[in-house]
Amino acid sequence: MNKTEQLKKIKYEVLDLKDSPLYIQRQKDKTFPVIGEGNHDADLMFVGEAPGKNEALTGRPFCGASGKVFDELLSIVGLKREDIYITNIVKDRPIANRDPLPAEIEAYGPFLDRQIDIIQPKIIAALGRFSAIYIMKKFGLESQIEGITKMHGKVFVAQVDYGQVKIVPLFHPAVVLYNPSSMDGLKADFLMLFEATRS
Repeated sequence: MNKTEQLKKIKYEVLDLKDSPLYIQRQKDKTFPVIGEGNHDADLMFVGEAPGKNEALTGRPFCGASGKVFDELLSIVGLKREDIYITNIVKDRPIANRDPLPAEIEAYGPFLDRQIDIIQPKIIAALGRFSAIYIMKKFGLESQIEGITKMHGKVFVAQVDYGQVKIVPLFHPAVVLYNPSSMDGLKADFLMLFEATRS
């Protein structure tokens, strides 16, 4: 199967994931899982934590208020959504946008692992602490895990089957909605991330 077919297979598996702790809520709310979207050959992959309300209603990642912040940050560094791939660890919306639970991360994490294996990005930008911790552990960087306030904007390097991958933890764009002054720091991190894509 080519990359598109492999990613479609993941989509159908998630749609039918009756064992998920969030499946019944998805059926009740008549929402969609958010699998991911973008360039299947992207060098840069963004991994968020879980979909919000707007994302679950549309099935698209980062299409709500934090998505507008995300798009603005992309435009600052001259990137477009079609240049990158965007997904989350958890594919269904946690109730009331609460933090994802360990059981939810465990249920959906293997799908993210497969997406990474299929797309084979050179850089993974982890948006938020849950995403950063998951990705750092996945690539054997547990000993370097700190709070997101200390890790954000730093580049960590790991070796994988397909070569070298850079891990860059970042604050989640939603932080700007609660603390507008954090936008300057996010801009600086995205500029650094863009430089990492060129090195």
